[in-house]
Amino acid sequence: MKIEQVTPAIGAEISDICLNNLTPKDCDEIYEALIVHKVIFFRDQNLTPDGHLTFAKSFGEPEPPHPIYPSIEGYENIVLLKSGAGSKPDTNDWHKDLTFKPNPPFTSILHAIEVPDVGGDTMWSNTNAAYAALPSMWQDYLAGMEAIHDIGTFRNDLYLNGGIEAVNDGLKSTGSAVHKIVDTHPVTGLKYLNINQSFTRHIIGEVQGESDRILQYLYQHMAKPEFQVRLRWRKNTVAMWDNRITHHYAICDYLPKVRHMQRVTVLHDKREH
Repeated sequence: MKIEQVTPAIGAEISDICLNNLTPKDCDEIYEALIVHKVIFFRDQNLTPDGHLTFAKSFGEPEPPHPIYPSIEGYENIVLLKSGAGSKPDTNDWHKDLTFKPNPPFTSILHAIEVPDVGGDTMWSNTNAAYAALPSMWQDYLAGMEAIHDIGTFRNDLYLNGGIEAVNDGLKSTGSAVHKIVDTHPVTGLKYLNINQSFTRHIIGEVQGESDRILQYLYQHMAKPEFQVRLRWRKNTVAMWDNRITHHYAICDYLPKVRHMQRVTVLHDKREH
């Protein structure tokens, strides 16, 4: 197994490994690389659905069916993310997966089935690096603050499929969650900014206008390229990221061409304790 760092802040590419044929030692080494580099990439992996699930289960329990996205046929734990003509994605915004839940997932593993010749890249950002680069006065100011997260961008999907009643039902059934704005990674102890544009709605204790101003300042700060890595997908590329300490953006610049991905998300880090 060969591990090559991609940027100083985030990302590594792992080669000389087959994800369909891993030993427990391989999985432990992949986990360590994930913790260090926060997002890792594998090229030329002809990963079967069964292999995808087996790989994910070596890190923890796969999430149940997604509240919005469909699953692939016969595999309820594998999410289908397919965009093209007449099917515009909603992932072209900075987000952490499912932060509207009280306990957002640990990691996601995304497999490229079909990608456009040009475009459709994904960017990940290191939210610890973003926190560390804040002026100390901002770090002190944010300490102990909390924010409400809800389904955010998914309102669009619900409205298109069922109008405002579906939006209201979705907000009711999915609910909201409160998270610290500055949280601590349970394995490394690193502090990171735990907010994202898709799902963070309001800072507790602030009026709406002030909440918006603070969040927009932080979002602009977090968007600096120095904190990021950008992946140009090829067919059978696999990306795996630590959802706790990163957020990501899937660039929508390829329509009407097709971008077909399959994802398994792992709920809890079984090596954490």
